[in-house]
Amino acid sequence: MVDYAPLHRAALVNLDKWVSGESRPPPSCHPSLVCGTAMESKSILIQKAEFNPKIKTYILLLGSIFLIATIVGIPLLFIWLMGLGQYISKNYYNNLSCQLSNSSLEFKKGILFKVEKTIPLENIQDLTFNENPLSKYFGLNILKIETAGQSNSDGSDMKLIGIINSKEFKQRVLSQRELLQSGKQVNSTSSDSDRNQIINILTEIKEILVGIKNK
Repeated sequence: MVDYAPLHRAALVNLDKWVSGESRPPPSCHPSLVCGTAMESKSILIQKAEFNPKIKTYILLLGSIFLIATIVGIPLLFIWLMGLGQYISKNYYNNLSCQLSNSSLEFKKGILFKVEKTIPLENIQDLTFNENPLSKYFGLNILKIETAGQSNSDGSDMKLIGIINSKEFKQRVLSQRELLQSGKQVNSTSSDSDRNQIINILTEIKEILVGIKNK
């Protein structure tokens, strides 16, 4: 007959240490992101923004106004209007992209100096709208993305012009950000709850073993 008394004593000693917090229980066998036994879920596309074609005309006229205002650029105005401006405005429009995923906001823009950014949703503080007389005339909203730790030099890089239904897109981004933050809070609360449940289970096991030993 096998004597289980040494095993019971060892279990009771370890359970006492785990319940009292003197030592930590053995590592869990469940998959974990921390130890590399589980993989993080892939990014899921929620919405891809569409841009108003009027952006091409806006860029063309904005460049013309800039050349006239500088006086020196007036001789280049003809070249701008007859070909160069159309080429730049068309390619600027074609290079615009912005999409919202379950965890980030990604966008691309620019021609010579291209900007590509992936912003985690939890880093977005707010989305605001700017406008100037020309953009207002064409009905183009300029969406500004405000993030934590953003410097003034990054201001122009964090603006997107001409998103169709920009107000609805803004609300979708902020709603997904809130959903992501609330999910993390639930996970944190669940972790604390799981720990308490484990301690309760260990305490019950200890009491059962004590009862078996005393019989």
